[in-house]
Amino acid sequence: MDQTAFLFPGQGSQSPGMGAHLLERRPDLLERYYRPADEILSLPLSELCLTGSADALQDTSITQPAVFLTSLATLEVLRGHGVRPAVVAGHSLGEYTALVCAGVLEWTDALRLVRRRGELMAAVNERVPGGMAAVLGLEIAQVEALCAQVRQETGQIVEVANDNAPGQVVVSGQREAVAVLSGVAKEAGAIRAVTLEVGAPFHCSLMAGIEAEFARELAAVEFRDPVLPVVSGGTAGRVTSAGEAVAALRGQLAGRVRWVAAVRRMAEEGAQRFLEVGPGRVLSTLSRRIEPQLPAFTTNDEGRLARAIEEIAPDTVRA
Repeated sequence: MDQTAFLFPGQGSQSPGMGAHLLERRPDLLERYYRPADEILSLPLSELCLTGSADALQDTSITQPAVFLTSLATLEVLRGHGVRPAVVAGHSLGEYTALVCAGVLEWTDALRLVRRRGELMAAVNERVPGGMAAVLGLEIAQVEALCAQVRQETGQIVEVANDNAPGQVVVSGQREAVAVLSGVAKEAGAIRAVTLEVGAPFHCSLMAGIEAEFARELAAVEFRDPVLPVVSGGTAGRVTSAGEAVAALRGQLAGRVRWVAAVRRMAEEGAQRFLEVGPGRVLSTLSRRIEPQLPAFTTNDEGRLARAIEEIAPDTVRA
């Protein structure tokens, strides 16, 4: 039987109205997840997910719990149809939902951590305004060399943040340095350099200053050993214990997302298709570029969710 890898998206996958199709299918999710999330965070998160504007969802401290909650509700719908993963992985923020799926974290604890993570990251951006850009058409070694060149020329921080797919590398750092990098990348032959609409310079050394404080948040939460295989989006290695899960979440703040290596590892270890669990279609698109021979499904609207369930539910296996 085919083995399905669940991929959980991160920031950048949000959109107004996300998750509305889930509540139409499963109204009970409102009382099971959405309203408890509102109470836990003292925040109208369900309203923001279902009717919030794009601007409201742009706030990092809102975006992260909103994407997490939508992915969690999607996971519950899939479970209700017998769809189970053989392996899970999450892109940045998505690693929290992956760990909930693998039994490492209670969803309520993950929600609180995600909210705090977003607050701390937003605070970094207030102190040192930063940004991110996707460089298309250059390989990672070329982008790393350009980052080094721009750091030397400007004295500012710009680093590779995400190795997302062949020919798609995301950089992160101080705003001016990211803008300069985008320019020199085009001169070096990049097809495009696209500024990303994100609320902070994620996955670069600017985030190192919040690691200690966030480590205290992690220490206050119970982590368990995973009950199914987890591949870290930050290291592309297996997460096999509670301690490794804590280390992965701490390290990902300032560390690079190694998504190409993570997806290839899942394929090498037997994954035969990918299912993006949550809002957006970013990860399914990336997986098709990384492993084009493997099918990829999405769940971000009713039609795509129904197709995924129809295709996968009868023969899904759980490791």
